[in-house]
Amino acid sequence: MFRPIRIDAVLIQAVIAGALSFAHLHDLAEAAGQTGWKAWAYPVSVDLLLVAVWRRLRAESSKLAWFWFLVALVASLGANIATAGLLDLDHVPAWLRILVAGWPALAFLGGTLLAHSPTDPAPAPAPAPEPAPRPVPAVERPEQPEQAPEIPTPEPAPALPQAPASAVPPKTLALAVPPALVDHARKVATEHRTRTGTDIDTATLRARLGVPEDLAGAIVAQLA
Repeated sequence: MFRPIRIDAVLIQAVIAGALSFAHLHDLAEAAGQTGWKAWAYPVSVDLLLVAVWRRLRAESSKLAWFWFLVALVASLGANIATAGLLDLDHVPAWLRILVAGWPALAFLGGTLLAHSPTDPAPAPAPAPEPAPRPVPAVERPEQPEQAPEIPTPEPAPALPQAPASAVPPKTLALAVPPALVDHARKVATEHRTRTGTDIDTATLRARLGVPEDLAGAIVAQLA
């Protein structure tokens, strides 16, 4: 499907203005001695320079672009004013003939500078901000079980003085228990009762103290 043609007043005005300016430039070039196809080339040269300036101004607003915009505007506007009756086209002054004759070189220089002059480089994009470091999660350490209180190692029983066998009867020797040994045995018995909940027997006390069986029995009897 074809789109409907819409009449634009601005576009019509631009076509009329362009045609009149084109004709004025042609008439001025022809009056300055440029006949034939050369008179028609002058308006094209001025309009092309304006197009080049417009494209450069879209890319950047530089002093060079604005300078050549003023040059092309003076050339186009000057031709329109000169052909409005202020200038005798039958007797064109010499300076105007020189300007018209030198215009092609001037337009070529301007177009070359506009097309090949480097433009300002675009600013480099700002570097992306570095991501904030993530917090390291705290590693929960398992709680260590409380250590049981260390049970002191029982001290070895002090050595008993050995009396001659002939001096003391066996029963008297078995019943003679030093007080220090009894106190030590009492500590061992208390620790055994705390740990097991039962009273210590003769065999266990004998093993803990390292004493003979009859002496262990005598100590148990005194502890009861």
